[in-house]
Amino acid sequence: MSFDPMAAAVDWLDAYRAGDIEAILEMYAEDAVMYCDCDGLVITGREGLRSYWAARLQKYPAAELDNLRPSRGGATISYICEENVVKADLAFNDAGKIKTLSCSPLQRASSCCEDQAC
Repeated sequence: MSFDPMAAAVDWLDAYRAGDIEAILEMYAEDAVMYCDCDGLVITGREGLRSYWAARLQKYPAAELDNLRPSRGGATISYICEENVVKADLAFNDAGKIKTLSCSPLQRASSCCEDQAC
């Protein structure tokens, strides 16, 4: 069975929507890097990711899927956050873990990303 990056991106969004921080963290490679264009953040390390996601899940839960498409090395998924659309580009390593995640707002309808990283 081969790895499906689009299915993994949907699994990531499902874990985000469920507020399951442990499932989210398990999806990241040990050396993963997260780039957030909302606040110009670069997040590394398990504790950095845990801190980011603990705050994110509390303040800005994800709602529904907006779009999903393949990308080089992974998948691009966009989702609704409050009334905003946020895009996440996920690249995976050979083991199927997220090696990089880059997120940015596609459309801002409210303050979803103004005071917190996407």
